Amino acid sequence: MRNVIYSMNVSLDGYVEDASGSLDWALVDEEIHQFFNDQEQSFDVTLYGRRLYETMHPYWSTAEQEPDLREVEKEYARIWNSIPKIVFSRTLDHVEGNATLKRDGLIEEVTRLRAEPGGSISVGGPTLAAGLIEAGLIDEFRPVIHPVVLGGGKPFLPSLDTPIKLKLLESRRFASGATYLRYARAD
Repeated sequence: MRNVIYSMNVSLDGYVEDASGSLDWALVDEEIHQFFNDQEQSFDVTLYGRRLYETMHPYWSTAEQEPDLREVEKEYARIWNSIPKIVFSRTLDHVEGNATLKRDGLIEEVTRLRAEPGGSISVGGPTLAAGLIEAGLIDEFRPVIHPVVLGGGKPFLPSLDTPIKLKLLESRRFASGATYLRYARAD
């Protein structure tokens, strides 16, 4: 069975974006970017909601052509463009590049994908991840916690009625002070 991985940059107080919707608070230096590049290469498919797809696609689909872009970012663009994406949205008319649009059926689609052979499935975005967390379909949580307190914004995790017990599989501290934590479900 394929693993479903949920990984994002997170503030110390648990937010993936600040109160204005910005992601600019996360310091993604070369070390962290290379770490994300290495992680991305293990994914066979990435699931996106509309909002994160609309943030990622316009930039990363053409980023490799930017002459002033750091090599680590050009590498990420190549990786990002090569990974098939499934975008779940009821409001988008179409998606581009290596992406497929789905209107409904998140739980059914992820259940089907998990049963297929292959590499891991990445989940992008807290809104999309929330439904999968509630359905028990996230196998690993991989936050990269940055040394900043935002005081509000969009939380990494949804409110839950029942706790999810986790076990720590791996951790790593970056020179920037950010910390990677890799947790698997303990059940």
